[in-house]
Amino acid sequence: MAEHHSVSDSKHKASAANIGASLSGNGRTSPAGTVGSSPTGALSTGIAQPAGWQSLLSFTILFLAWLAGFSARLFAVIRFESIIHEFDPWFNYRSTHHLTINGFYDFLNWFDDRAWYPLGRIVGGTVYPGLMVTAGLIHYVLNLLHITVHIRDVCVFLAPVFSGLTSISTFLLTRELWNQGAGLLAACFIAIVPGYISRSVAGSFDNEGIAIFALQFTYYLWVKSVKTGSVFWSIGCCLSYFYMVSAWGGYVFIINLIPLHVFVLLLMQRYSRRVYIAYSTFYIVGLVLSMQIPFVGFQPIRTSEHMAAAGVFALLQAYAFLQYLKDRLTRQEFQTLFFLGVSLAAGVGQHCAVIYLTYTGRSTQYAKIHIPIIASVSEHQPTTWVSFFFDLHILVCTFPAGLWFCIKNINDERVFVALYAISAVYFAGVMVRLMLTLTPVVCMLSAIAFSSVFEHYLGDDMKRESPPIEDSSDEDDKRNSGNLYDKAGKVRKHVSEQEKTEEGLGPNIKSIVTMLMLMLLMMFAVHCTWVTSNAYSSPSVVLASYNNDGSRNILDDFREAYYWLRQNTEEQARVMSWWDYGYQIAGMANRTTLVDNNTWNNSHIALVGKAMSSNESAAYEIMRSLDVDYVLIIFGGVIGYSGDDINKFLWMVRIAEGEHPKEIRESDYFTPQGEFRVDKAGSPILLNCLMYKMSYYRFGEMQLDFRTPPGFDRTRNTEIGNKDIKLKHLEEAFTSEHWLVRIYKVKKEENRDPLVHSPRSSSSSRQKYTSKKVQDHPQSITPLPSSLSRINYPLPSSLSRIN
Repeated sequence: MAEHHSVSDSKHKASAANIGASLSGNGRTSPAGTVGSSPTGALSTGIAQPAGWQSLLSFTILFLAWLAGFSARLFAVIRFESIIHEFDPWFNYRSTHHLTINGFYDFLNWFDDRAWYPLGRIVGGTVYPGLMVTAGLIHYVLNLLHITVHIRDVCVFLAPVFSGLTSISTFLLTRELWNQGAGLLAACFIAIVPGYISRSVAGSFDNEGIAIFALQFTYYLWVKSVKTGSVFWSIGCCLSYFYMVSAWGGYVFIINLIPLHVFVLLLMQRYSRRVYIAYSTFYIVGLVLSMQIPFVGFQPIRTSEHMAAAGVFALLQAYAFLQYLKDRLTRQEFQTLFFLGVSLAAGVGQHCAVIYLTYTGRSTQYAKIHIPIIASVSEHQPTTWVSFFFDLHILVCTFPAGLWFCIKNINDERVFVALYAISAVYFAGVMVRLMLTLTPVVCMLSAIAFSSVFEHYLGDDMKRESPPIEDSSDEDDKRNSGNLYDKAGKVRKHVSEQEKTEEGLGPNIKSIVTMLMLMLLMMFAVHCTWVTSNAYSSPSVVLASYNNDGSRNILDDFREAYYWLRQNTEEQARVMSWWDYGYQIAGMANRTTLVDNNTWNNSHIALVGKAMSSNESAAYEIMRSLDVDYVLIIFGGVIGYSGDDINKFLWMVRIAEGEHPKEIRESDYFTPQGEFRVDKAGSPILLNCLMYKMSYYRFGEMQLDFRTPPGFDRTRNTEIGNKDIKLKHLEEAFTSEHWLVRIYKVKKEENRDPLVHSPRSSSSSRQKYTSKKVQDHPQSITPLPSSLSRINYPLPSSLSRIN
C-alpha cells in the first residue's frame, strides 16, 4: 500500500516538475540523453538546459524574496534609529549582553539580583537560551573576522536576517508538498506577510524572530524523513527540533502535531516502515535532546503537553509488533491478538485525545476566571476577524482552496499539512498571539492555490503542444487494435469528446484570469507594505505624532525618564512599577525592580497591585516593607495615550483581589451603576487610591486648551473628580515633557510621630495640658509650671547628633 502511494506521488511530482519547467521560460523538457552529451561544452549545455535556467531563476527569486523581506523590516530603523523595541526584547538584549561579556557558563549560572526584589531570578534556568546564544555566536564570529559590530546592532538586525532563512525553509517545505513553483510563491508570501513581520521587524529581538525559521525547517525535515524513511533526515529533524526547543516555548506545537500526523496515518491505514523509522528516531533522539535545555528539564516526561507524543510512540510500537506477528501466526491467533491491540489502541487514543483537548482548552475564557494575569495580556485575547484580514489579506480567502487541492490529491505529507492548517486555525482563533503559527501554513496553501491556477491557465497551450504520455492501457489498445472488445473498466472516448478535451481555453478567459490573479498579488504587496510601514514599525519606547501639515513630532518620554533614573538615583535604588515596564527599567535605567514581564510569581505581582489599589497610607506600609525608593507610573491624560496605567488599573485590582480578597474588591472601584469613572461620579475608593493620586497629582491645575476645563483627561474624555490632591508619603521627583512618565520618591520614615498640639484657649477657665507620659503615670510625674514649660533647653552637642 505504501509503495502504491509513493509511485503515485512520484508521477505527480514528475508532471508538476514538467509544468514548472514550462513556466520558467521553456516550452518542453529535453530528453535525458541530451544532458551532458558533449563533454567540451558541459557548462554551457547545463545553463542552456531547462533545469539549469530553472535553478538560476529559483535562486534569483529566493534572493529577491530575502532582500524584499529584509528591506520591509527596516522602516523602524530608518524612521527612528537602531533601537530595541517593546518590552521582552529588552530583557533578551540585557541577557545577550551579559552572555557576550561573561561567557556562556556564567550566563547559565547568572543570578539576577536586579529583578524581583527581594527574591531575585536565576536567569539560566528560566529562559530559552537559543536566541541569546544565536546572537552571541554571530557577534563572536563577526569579531573573529575583525568586523567590529556592537551586540545591540546584532540584536536589532537578527530577526530581519532570519526572515530570509524562513523564506528558504518555507520554499523547501512547500516544494516537498507540491512543486517548485508553489514553493517560490510561498517564499515570496512569507517574506512580506504582515502576520510574520509583526514579530520580526528590525529591533524586535524576541524568540519568535528565530523560532518560525526553526519551526518551518523542522517540518521540512520531518516531511523529508517520512518520504524517504532515512535515519539521516530523521536525525536532522531532531537537531532542528532541539534548536526550536532552545528558542521558543512554542515547540509544544511541534511535539503535538507530529504525533497527531502519525496517529492519523495509522487510522488511514497508511502505515509504512518509513513512518516507523521517522517517528521512532524523532521521538527518542528528540526527547533526549530537548531535556538538555535547563528550562525544559524533565517536562517532556512529566507534563500533559508531551503525553500525546508518548502515547503515539507506544501505539506505533504495538502496531509494528502486530504487523510483525501477522506473518508468523495463524489467522485465528492473529485475530485474537489484533482485537487486543485495537482495544489497547482505542484506550491510548482516547487518553491522548483527552490530554490534547485539555491542553488546547486553556483558552482566555478559562484564564479570565482563574488566572487574571494571563487574561490581562493583550496578546492573549481572542482573535477578531479584522485581525485575520489585517495580517493575511487575500491569503485568508485563497488558503482554503490550497487546502482543498491538497486533500483532493492526498498523500502522507499532505495529510500533515492538512492537520497543520486545521490545528493552526483553531489556535489562532483562541489567542491573537498564535496568529504567528497560522501565517506559515496560510502562505504555503495559498501558494499552492495560486500555483494550481497559473498551471491550469498558463500551461494549457503547453499541454496541447506536448501531449501527455499515454498510459499502458492506451498502448495495449494500439497493439491490439483488432480486438472486438474493450478491457474491463475501460471506456473508449468518442472522437469528438477527445477533440473537446484537447481544445485549450480561449485566450480571453486566460488573459482575464491571469490579470485578476496578478491584480490580487499586487494588492497583497501594497497592503503588506502599508501595514508594515504604519502598524508594525513603531517602537513602543518612542512615540510619534503628526501635525495637520504632515510634520512629525517625536515623543521620547520613556527614554527620557529611564535616563533620568539612571543618572539621578542611587545604583541600588529600587523602583516599583507595574510589571509591564520591569524589563525596560532594568535594561535602560539599570535599576532594581520588584516585578517584571516574566510574571512567574503571581503573589508578588498581586502585592504590587494591592499597593497601587490601596490608599496612600496603606500603600506606604507595603512600600516600606519592600524597601521601595521610587514609584514609576505611566499617565496618558495629557497626550491621549490609551495604554497608560489608569486603563490597566482594573487588572491590578483583579490580580490583587485574587491574593487579597478581604482588602481589595473589584466592586468597590465601580459606581453603584457599575461604571468605572474618574470624574466626580467615580467611586470614593478609586478617587483616593494611590494610582489615582500619582496619575492626577497637579493635573487639576493644568488647562490643556481653551475648550476644556482644567484637569480634563484626554484619554478618558472627562474632567477628573479629585483636583485637590495632597501627597503625604510621596513626593514628585520627575515628570517627563509630555507627562507620559511620572516618577515619585518614597519619603523616609520619620524618627517619631509628630505631636498634635491643640490651639490655646483664651477663656478664663484654662485647661491644663499634660503630656502622654503624665497621662499614663499621673502619680509619678508632676507637671511643670507654665512659666517653665515654655523654656527651650539646648541639648549637648554629643546628644544632638543622636537620631
